[in-house]
Amino acid sequence: MIVRPLQAADEPQWRALWKGYLDYYETVLPDEIYRSSFERMLSGDEREFRGLVAERDGRLVGLVHYLFHRHGWKVENVCYLQDLYTAPEVRGQGVGRALIEAVYAAADAAGSPSVYWLTQDFNAAGRRLYDRVGQLTPFIKYTRQGKT
Repeated sequence: MIVRPLQAADEPQWRALWKGYLDYYETVLPDEIYRSSFERMLSGDEREFRGLVAERDGRLVGLVHYLFHRHGWKVENVCYLQDLYTAPEVRGQGVGRALIEAVYAAADAAGSPSVYWLTQDFNAAGRRLYDRVGQLTPFIKYTRQGKT
């Protein structure tokens, strides 16, 4: 398995993986969001999301999306890992860990050692991995009422 940056030719396999991720969270997004998200990750703009994929035998088996942004309490940017997904048939084989570690390496290379992510409390399988590669914080997330 290799972990590498997302490429234009990956779009159909990336789309299928991201759809699997969104299905898990019972979310449906319009095609425009798939297109714009993919284009942003390929833009090369340092302020945009980036994408990495895990590839095994010529097939994509995982993805991760992440973003560097400013933080009011730090001089350096922080890294937000937004989406992480592995194909069901490769779960438990180190794909998720490899993708997280690749984000850690990208953050270190960018001088941004702080990496954080969110997950839903019912994501038991994901949380077992996260407990091994990260530290649970006491923060609770709130969002604006009536808006998404």
